[in-house]
Amino acid sequence: MKNNIYTLILLLTCALFVACKKDKIEYKGDFQRSYNTWMNFKDATGNSYRYKTTFGSWTGYGTEMTVTVKAGKIVHRSYVAKHYDNRGSQPPQIVIDKTWDEDETTLNTHTGVSKSMTLDEIYEKAQQEWLIKRSDAKVYFETNNSGMISNCGYVPDACVDDCFNGISITLIEKI
Repeated sequence: MKNNIYTLILLLTCALFVACKKDKIEYKGDFQRSYNTWMNFKDATGNSYRYKTTFGSWTGYGTEMTVTVKAGKIVHRSYVAKHYDNRGSQPPQIVIDKTWDEDETTLNTHTGVSKSMTLDEIYEKAQQEWLIKRSDAKVYFETNNSGMISNCGYVPDACVDDCFNGISITLIEKI
C-alpha cells in the first residue's frame, strides 16, 4: 500500500510539473505555420530565392539589404544606406549614402552590417533568440510574405530609440 502512495505522489508531481511547463517562445503556433509555409516554398523553389531586409531609424536613416540564395547557398548580397534630406524640400528627398555588392568570393567582407543568412538560418535564429519569451521586452512576429516571416524580434521595455532586435523582411521571391 505504501508503494502505491509513493507511486501516486510521484505521478501527481510529474503531472503537475508537465502541466506547469510553459512554451519558451512567443507565437509558437504562428511560427510553426510560417515555418511549414517556408518549407513548402523552399521545396517548390529548389531552395533558390531572394529576400530583402530593411532597417529604419526614427532619425530618417535607413538601410536595405538583398540576399540571393541558389540551391541553399548564398551567392550575392547588395546593400543600400540612405537618409531623408529634409532641408526645405517637400516631400523630403531620399539621399543614397552608400551602396555595395558582394558575390560569392567577397561575401560578408563589409563590416558594420549583419552577416548574410539563409532563410533556414533566420528561422533558426527566430526560434532560438528573437521569439524567446521575455519578462522585460515586447516580442513581435508577423508573416506578411505570403505566410513566411516578415517581422520577427523584440524590443526591451525600457528602450526608447531604435531598440528592435530582430529582422524585418519586406520581400521573399523565387529566382
